[in-house]
Formats: sequence, C-alpha cells, structure tokens
Amino acid sequence: MSVVKSPLSDEGDRRVVAEALQGALVDLVDLSLVAKQVHWNVVGPRFRSVHLQLDEVVDTARQHADTVAERAAALGISPDGRAETVAKTSGAGPVKETWIKDTDAVQTLAEALGAVITRMRERIEATDKPDPVTQDIIITLTGDLEKHRWMFAAEDAEGFGA
Repeated sequence: MSVVKSPLSDEGDRRVVAEALQGALVDLVDLSLVAKQVHWNVVGPRFRSVHLQLDEVVDTARQHADTVAERAAALGISPDGRAETVAKTSGAGPVKETWIKDTDAVQTLAEALGAVITRMRERIEATDKPDPVTQDIIITLTGDLEKHRWMFAAEDAEGFGA
C-alpha cells in the first residue's frame, strides 16, 4: 500500500530509487550512531576537538537522513529507519563499545565515512537516469560527508589514502 502516488511511473526506476534512498537512510542513521558512540567514549589529549568534530558529523548525518526519508515518502516509498533494519543493512562498520583513544577515534570515523561515501557514490550513479532530484540530494549529502572525511583523514596522514 502506498499513501502517496509516486511521480516515477516506471516500476524499475521506482525500485532503483527506493533502494538508493533506503540504503542512504540506513547508512546515515548508522553513521550518526557510530559518531555518537565514539563521541561518548573518546579519550586523549585531543579529546575536546575530536569530541566537537564528532557532533558535527552527527548533525550532518541526522539532517541528511531526514531529507532522504522525506524524499522517499514524497515518492510514495515508505522509509525504514528502524534499529533492526539499520543493523542488518548499514555499511558504516562496527565501532568499539569502550573508551577510544583520540587517534583511533579519528581513524574509526575516517573509515566509517569512507565506507558510507563509497556506497553513496554508487547511489549517485544508480539514480542518474531514474531520478535526478534524488541524485542531487545524494550528491549534496556525499559532498558534506566527503568534507568530514577529509577533516578526519587530515588529522591522520596514514588514513587519508584509506
């Protein structure tokens, strides 16, 4: 059942766009959770700067998750941000459940952002023809994530090429 009629008339296009938006949603929700977990557990001499930087990632991920979910709803696609769905399908990667040294926190976030960015770039390609509006949303959020990755990776010279 769809409450909203999709402006995408081709079922194949709708499926591609739905998969891209759903994938983006779960990656963004998980990225915000990963960043928050690290935020609560970071320790070390660069605690404050890393702690604040992590909140910026959380804010970006949450804002874009809302945009992505609302785009899906506007297309008649029910967004699924439930914990179970996020846990099963996210690409952000695992995070420690205990204290995390500031240098490890930087590396963890650079890697998580890199994994999510890789998946977002695939979604950019996939949505090129079926829905340029969705593609534009994913391009914008990917640019923001790439900026965060650059900032974390620049703190860890070895991590930049990862």
